[in-house]
Amino acid sequence: MPELPEVEVVRQGLAAAVAGSTISAVEVLDERALKRHRGTPLDFVSRLEGRVLLPASRRGKFLWVPLEPLAGFEADSRPQDALLAHLGMSGQMLVRTLSAPEDKQLRIRMRVEGPAGEYELRFIDQRLFGSLAVDELVAPVDAATERIPSQVTHIARDPIDPLFDRKLFSLRMRSTKRGIKAALLDQAIISGVGNIYADEALWRARLHWAQPAATVSARKITELLEHVQDVFAQSLEEGGTSFDSLYVNVNGESGYFSRSLQAYGREGEACPRCGTAIKREPFANRSSYRCPRCQRKR
Repeated sequence: MPELPEVEVVRQGLAAAVAGSTISAVEVLDERALKRHRGTPLDFVSRLEGRVLLPASRRGKFLWVPLEPLAGFEADSRPQDALLAHLGMSGQMLVRTLSAPEDKQLRIRMRVEGPAGEYELRFIDQRLFGSLAVDELVAPVDAATERIPSQVTHIARDPIDPLFDRKLFSLRMRSTKRGIKAALLDQAIISGVGNIYADEALWRARLHWAQPAATVSARKITELLEHVQDVFAQSLEEGGTSFDSLYVNVNGESGYFSRSLQAYGREGEACPRCGTAIKREPFANRSSYRCPRCQRKR
């Protein structure tokens, strides 16, 4: 599943490609790609056609493109709604020329007109866990001037958000008896962290994934957060993590952070720090990767 770095790479691409452009036509090819839309496919189309796209935003793994206010909202110049996207396991937002060949698993097509001419914004999803929607924008509880989609209000801020509360994060982590990886994956505590980056940050912090979070010191929690931020920053520089063709940026290009992974997916390989073979263990219907020597459970 795309995690924060992958979604941020897509957001950056959309911000550069679609801001200031107008949606001239929308075609829903598969209604299953509208699971998050609170309305019919016709409602989805009618709420998008003729609308002007503003710079894309993101919180955790949720991505949205605010829509310029409709006539009649001049008293409040802030956007009232947005095109919301969750990529799920295999969703892709691609910017294509009008003459580009048809993409496989194309679910929704939007024709867009902007300063650079006409092009298509395509939503591709092989496994259909992702979705698009038009959602109203509301104020989050911690920022009166900010607006986020109503479906995102339960999602915590992510660690590259300037308003991320480090003290609140530490308090929430140390208030749960769950394993520290399970807490790190809780999007109500910290958003954007998935299986890959959790394993990488825990390896850097020398923490066992099952260590009860409540038993980890505040100093160590702070260190873990710094490793999460460092892993995200490095992944962003390298375009995210691509193991197959399911994650690509808006131009259809893969990231290459997979070459920099130290623990995740490295079962049987030597730990870069101590040389011990990396171990793969079952975790919540997925897998965790750790060094048995560097990451012992206390």
